[in-house]
Amino acid sequence: MSRRSGILEFAVLGLLRESPMHGYELRKRLNTSLGVFRAFSYGSLYPCLKTLVANGWLIEEPGSALEDALAASLAGRRAKIVYRLTAQGKEHFEELLGQSGPDAWEDEHFAARFAFFGQTSRDVRMRVLEGRRSRLEERLEKMRASLARSRERLDGYTLELQRHGMESVEREVRWLNELIESERTGRDQRSGSGRSEGTSGDPGGLPRHRGGSRPDPSDDTAK
Repeated sequence: MSRRSGILEFAVLGLLRESPMHGYELRKRLNTSLGVFRAFSYGSLYPCLKTLVANGWLIEEPGSALEDALAASLAGRRAKIVYRLTAQGKEHFEELLGQSGPDAWEDEHFAARFAFFGQTSRDVRMRVLEGRRSRLEERLEKMRASLARSRERLDGYTLELQRHGMESVEREVRWLNELIESERTGRDQRSGSGRSEGTSGDPGGLPRHRGGSRPDPSDDTAK
């Protein structure tokens, strides 16, 4: 399984954990809620759904008459299949949520993982955020070194493009710093109040916005 198809499977399982959906509704949620999947089409989604069904993580059910009428109006054809997460699928998704290795730090996978941070445990969120920050700091160091070596050979427009890329990465690092600090503050507050920390996702206390725009984790300019 390719990394990109693995990300799609993760996102589909996560969305269906919220509620059963038609294929057209899944595609809409992938496009609007998870920006990393803007370019995905039915041609990519339906083979993914069939694979998840074959693995026992989803089941196909007939939709209601009302759902089919809605599907017909939105997708231009009748969509009779509703996809529902099975108990095995929920267990598999929870296993995926617990993973925090290098794949979770990469550009596209991080965007998908971040979209489901509300369902992810605090410890895992911290590991993913810190791993992502470390990866971007390494990238930033290489970009600076490259710019220093080639500055005199670049024309003004190419130089500005490289600076823009560096600023995008720097902006995401600052955003990650805020998130990490908020996670630590929330953890300290919970410990101080004597509340134990569970394994399921708990509110992380997102940082208050302090001007400028937060970086989109799926923004290509930050890669």
